[in-house]
Amino acid sequence: MTWDTRDGLLFGIYPGSVTGDDTGGLARGAPDDPARVEEALDRLQGERERPFLVRAYTAFEDSTRLGAAHRTETPADAARYARGGRRLDLVAQYRSASGDVDGYCAFLCELVEQYGAVTDTLQVAEEPNVTGNPTLDGYWPRVAEAIVRGVPVVRARARELGHTHLRVGFNTTALFGPGASFVSDLAALGGERFRADVDYVGLDFFPDVFRPVAGPELAPAVEGLLRHHRDAVLTPAGLGAVPLHITEHGWPTGPDRSPARQAAVVETVVETVATQARALRLSGYTHFALRDADSARPGLFHRFGLTTDDYTPKPAFETLRGLVERFGAR
Repeated sequence: MTWDTRDGLLFGIYPGSVTGDDTGGLARGAPDDPARVEEALDRLQGERERPFLVRAYTAFEDSTRLGAAHRTETPADAARYARGGRRLDLVAQYRSASGDVDGYCAFLCELVEQYGAVTDTLQVAEEPNVTGNPTLDGYWPRVAEAIVRGVPVVRARARELGHTHLRVGFNTTALFGPGASFVSDLAALGGERFRADVDYVGLDFFPDVFRPVAGPELAPAVEGLLRHHRDAVLTPAGLGAVPLHITEHGWPTGPDRSPARQAAVVETVVETVATQARALRLSGYTHFALRDADSARPGLFHRFGLTTDDYTPKPAFETLRGLVERFGAR
């Protein structure tokens, strides 16, 4: 299945409280409040039947027991939010120290069986091009093989079960220089079968977070990055016609990082994605994250939320809600 960009952007959000930081640790705050999450999702989604994704993470490790139900790590029990037009954007992380690709493929099949009916997008691995952080999949052995074998496995099992709505893909962070060949290398390893089975490629990107971008330069910088990924990353890999989905984007508040600036960044990035969607085949935008992990702490990874950790909205919450109304699918 492919998402038709004429239908509008497919919006989504990660609603959990736990995030990984850049040291391999976790930014963890108060537990999620499912009722407050549900309320916030309803407000962002707007129209009850509007297509809207709820991003959730689960992982395969050497200790994972196959043949049993697999819980989402964050948010917990994510399937509870998949109703009234909302569906899961399920991320199946690969964290096998032994390089157990066979086990991971079996895990993926079981995820399709368990969650396929309420899942629109199933992402095989998370940021596999990032090698130095154990919370991300590029750290673990045989991750490339896990992706090129895993994507066809998901596609085949979904077809067997009649889940024709389910799209399967993988993602990366922004790729430049020698790293720009990462997707081409995957495609070469997987061959024609892999390329044919990829429904979308995800992009996690955070402009102005780790490297400042002056306000007037943000929109052209975002457009340039998206065009670069279409022309210099996906097209040489034989995936030039495959939709590109923004799987994570956000901007944290904190010391010297104002809520007003967060709202302005969200507005600029989403408007740029929406205006370039047809030309660059951009299928959707998922925000990271709904709430802060811990609003009392100053670190970048604790305060990415559109709300504080008690679900008090920041200005960017209403900004995104309005953007969903303007550009979202109906």
